[in-house]
Amino acid sequence: MGKPVSSPILFVANSSWNLEHFRGPLITALRAAGHRVVAAVPNGQDAVAGLDTWHFPLKPEGTAPLAELRTVLALLRIFREARPAAVLSFTPKGNIYAGLAARALNIPLLPNISGLGTGFIRGGMLQRIQSALYREALRPSPTVFFQNEDDSALFQQLGLVRSEQVAMLPGSGVDCRRFRPSPLPSREPGAAKLLFVGRLLGDKGVRELAEAMRLLRPRYPALELTLVGGLGAANRTAISAAEVRGWEEEGLLRHVGATEDVRPFIAAADALVLPSYREGMPRALLEGAAMGRPLLASDVPGCRQLVEDGVNGLLFESRSPQSLAKAIERLVEVGPERRQSWGDSARSMATSRYDEKLVIEAYLSRVIALTGKAG
Repeated sequence: MGKPVSSPILFVANSSWNLEHFRGPLITALRAAGHRVVAAVPNGQDAVAGLDTWHFPLKPEGTAPLAELRTVLALLRIFREARPAAVLSFTPKGNIYAGLAARALNIPLLPNISGLGTGFIRGGMLQRIQSALYREALRPSPTVFFQNEDDSALFQQLGLVRSEQVAMLPGSGVDCRRFRPSPLPSREPGAAKLLFVGRLLGDKGVRELAEAMRLLRPRYPALELTLVGGLGAANRTAISAAEVRGWEEEGLLRHVGATEDVRPFIAAADALVLPSYREGMPRALLEGAAMGRPLLASDVPGCRQLVEDGVNGLLFESRSPQSLAKAIERLVEVGPERRQSWGDSARSMATSRYDEKLVIEAYLSRVIALTGKAG
């Protein structure tokens, strides 16, 4: 790949699919403003559609020093060749390793703290290592985007960022024109269909969700739960296929795997449920809200920002199947009119506070400040 003729905006991501599906509108907006956009994704990933794409080694899990060093050195080589005007990153390892490489070459980094990952959830030595790396990687960044106030406050408390670096984003945003509201399905009393969308991880509270269904099944035999998400995630808390199969055989839930379009599943559901231990700003809840669905979520950072208890859904205690079961029971018992009211409030929240246009505008303003190029 030859040297570029102009300085591009370089996206660093852990998946070409994620860039195309979750950052596509931002890429389109940057190109419309006259910027050239290129990408760097891990080895084995497809090239990002329509973009010059570099590849680098990335071990999704673990902290093997040599493997991590190879990632940073590969990104250094890519940045030297691409000569980007700015680097945009979105995941914990991407933010750290792209930040270290960009710092070495004096290239501006605009990281997005979209979630803290397992290290911060579990704490201990891994969190201390990640904190030290974040502190060095983010030090020169002109802007560090956060998706919720809790994460921003934690990073400032730990000295990982300075207050003048912080900028808030409404998550990754949601396309409220594509995710349009639909009427809630008609149900018999005592019946409801719940939908979980996300990676099947212990840290997402999937085990607590299965246990809550086990607690509720004797009283609510018509209650249904569908899991949408792929198995085999490279994460130390990943749920095994055997465990999911056991839940299905027990009649607690149905697993449909990953999907290219989640909208039909949302339309068929009465509520979105996310028992996560911690989030940045969960896209699944935003998409459910945009389609007018009540939200059931654990009372943790990233979730509590979206759910106003008794207004657009219900909050419950994290890591507690009993608290989750009570929230589900309340959803079933309030009846269709109240559920519709919660769904309408969720839609209103999505359109007024979390439309993806707000995210794009925030990025464009920062890129313009760095490059002086407004289109």
